[in-house]
Amino acid sequence: MEEQLTNLTQSPLLLVGLSAALAALLTLLVSWLILRSKRGGDPALQAQLKAMAEQQAALRGALEQMAAGTQSGHGELKRTLDERLDKMGKRLSEGLAQSGEKTGEHLKTLAERLALIDRAQKNIETLSQEVTGLQALLSNKQARGAFGEIQMQDLVKTFLPPSAYGFQETLSNHTRVDCLIRLPAPNDDIAVDSKFPLENWRAMNDAPDADAKKAAARLFTAAVTKHVRDIAEKYLPAENISKPAIMFLPSEAIYIDLHTHFPDIIEKSFRAGVAIVAPTTFMATLHTMRAVMKDAQMREQAHVIQREVEVLLDDISRLDDRVKKLDTHFEQSKRDIGQILISTNKIKSRSEKIGDLQLEDDTDSPVLPKIAKN
Repeated sequence: MEEQLTNLTQSPLLLVGLSAALAALLTLLVSWLILRSKRGGDPALQAQLKAMAEQQAALRGALEQMAAGTQSGHGELKRTLDERLDKMGKRLSEGLAQSGEKTGEHLKTLAERLALIDRAQKNIETLSQEVTGLQALLSNKQARGAFGEIQMQDLVKTFLPPSAYGFQETLSNHTRVDCLIRLPAPNDDIAVDSKFPLENWRAMNDAPDADAKKAAARLFTAAVTKHVRDIAEKYLPAENISKPAIMFLPSEAIYIDLHTHFPDIIEKSFRAGVAIVAPTTFMATLHTMRAVMKDAQMREQAHVIQREVEVLLDDISRLDDRVKKLDTHFEQSKRDIGQILISTNKIKSRSEKIGDLQLEDDTDSPVLPKIAKN
């Protein structure tokens, strides 16, 4: 009911129509009552009908005023609603525009990040392929040995002169070594081996449980110990080969793992005359060898330097004699110049005396005054 009344008040045309219909109904009712009163001739009823007619007129005027006020209020309400709707529409439009701009910026940033992610994904895929290729390379024993040998050769070529090393050299006991480093006398040469039992180390790291890892560790220890023994037996008995022989590891991780968890292997290798090195420690060793070679070269050239110093001392002695002779010449020249200055002073003095002479008036002959000799 309240909703129906609210709808009626919000629709002025409907309210005016209802008012008109109510007024017409009242008019008909009053007319019927008047006709009835005229037939009955009751004055009280006529007075009531007259009062009702006046009330009807007042009610009609009130309804007309209400309809006019309602219509005016509806117009004001419509104008207010239109203004609010316009403002709301502008706000919505501005909000949508700003939201569109922000969305565009976010989409642009997202596209850039997606492009970066795409490039990173490509790099990861490339790196994955390279790692897969390296893994496939290291899974083959011969290829892994070639990889370690190439790495060892690059380090040797970087730090040592070409005359100080040789690859795949044959020793006096007919064994071939991966690299032979020639140290200057009286030092012997150094043998370098670039192979390593990587399968046992990988099996130890890939063990599924503690028991399997312990078993793999025992196998790894046995394999490394055997490899160290083989190096010592193959290279050290040869002539002009000094201790220690070098076992090169192409991986820093294996080197750290050996020193951290298998110190007994390191100790056994030193006792056997084999030094286990990684790329960094091998670089330090090569640097030390290069310093030894330079020192030996300096010692070999010491006699040449001594001979050159003796010749230099002779040249210095001759230069000293010549400087002394030149100083003697300078002293003689100084004395000669002093004598020349004395002569020039005498000449100057005599010239002044000659200029001061005065001739006497003598008829016979002029007599010159005697000039004293200095």
